[in-house]
Formats: sequence, structure tokens, C-alpha cells
Amino acid sequence: MSMLTPPGMGGQYRITGDKYPRMRRPRGRRKFVFVSITSVTVLGLIGWGSLQLIDIYTGGSEATAAGTKADCASKVTPEAKASAAAAAAVASTLPKPAQITVNVLNATPRSGLAKQTADELKKRGFKIGDVGNATAAYDKKVTGAGILLGAKAAGQAALPVLNTQLSGAQLKTDGRAQATTVDLIIGNSFKALSKKEDADKALTVLTQPKPAAAGSKKNC
Repeated sequence: MSMLTPPGMGGQYRITGDKYPRMRRPRGRRKFVFVSITSVTVLGLIGWGSLQLIDIYTGGSEATAAGTKADCASKVTPEAKASAAAAAAVASTLPKPAQITVNVLNATPRSGLAKQTADELKKRGFKIGDVGNATAAYDKKVTGAGILLGAKAAGQAALPVLNTQLSGAQLKTDGRAQATTVDLIIGNSFKALSKKEDADKALTVLTQPKPAAAGSKKNC
């Protein structure tokens, strides 16, 4: 009797031979495997798409913004060009310190300020005119660091140049004819002229202006 024949059974139910019967794999299992593979593929595609979206909304957007800013910065508007040209034209007409004569007048009760200030201005290249006390119109009446006084034509020439040497000074004009002769009237808040290195930097900015950056970023 074959080992495949259940005990107590024989006759037509008897199984002979030494081979197991061949069985066909159920179709349902094959379908399940196919669906599983398809699901894994779809999930992989979804994950890849999500990474692409993250890149777009983070690094990609930043790179695009940076490229846009760089492109905007490279564009200079006609207004910016005109402003730069006007600034360069004004700078080219400014007198040099050696072309400006400064009258140094003391409007404070402290003695010796006019001479000390005049000596320092002379070292910085300015010509020195009168040195002494301020007139009655200003004596003991200037509360700030000082007043720079000159002709109307000096308002865009000698006065701005001298103003680089004294921070906080007030600029005023009068009816005098000579545009290159100006007054420095020392006020009660005066301590000293601006440091030479600071004054030199201010003078460089005044005489060598750079193009305005704001105009090049318009509409960006």
C-alpha cells in the first residue's frame, strides 16, 4: 500500500505510486502578487513626486528668487543713470579745500577755539582768512556745534566741502558776492572738528559719488 493511501481505505480509493499528485497554484494568489507589485510602484512614484514638490517650494524657489534678484540688480533704469550723471556733474564743480578761504569766528565764551580750529583746518588744506570773535549777530547766540555761512552760490559748492570737517554744523547763506570765502562760526556745543579720517571719507563720498543702487532695483 502506498503511503499516500489513508488507513482503512483501499480498492478504488487506493493511491499507488511514489509521486505526489501535481496541484495547480490558485489564481487568486497570482492576482494578489500582481496587485502588491503595482501598489508598491504607485507609492514609489507618489514619493518621488512629493520630493520634487518639496524641492520646488524650498530650494528651487530660493534659487529662482536669487536669480531674479541678480537679474534685477544688473538692470539700471534711465532714472538711475540720470541721477548718477547729475551727481557726477555736481561733484566735478566742487572746489577743493585749497580753493576755499575760511574765516574762523568764535561765538562762545571759551577763548582760543578760533585759533586752534583755524590751525587744524590749515593742516587739512584749507586757506585761512580772519580768525577772531564772531560778530554781535552771532556772539553767544549759536547753541549748536557751529554755523557755516557763505554766499548763495556757496550752498552747493564751498559750504558742503567745509561741512565734511564739522559734523552737525548748520549751513546758511547771505548776500556776499565771493562764493569761495566762507565763515565757520563756532557754537556752544562745539568740541572739535571731525576726526581727519572721518572727514577725508566724507569728502571722498562728496566728490566721488557712486550710482544710486535703489534705481536699479525698481519693479523687482
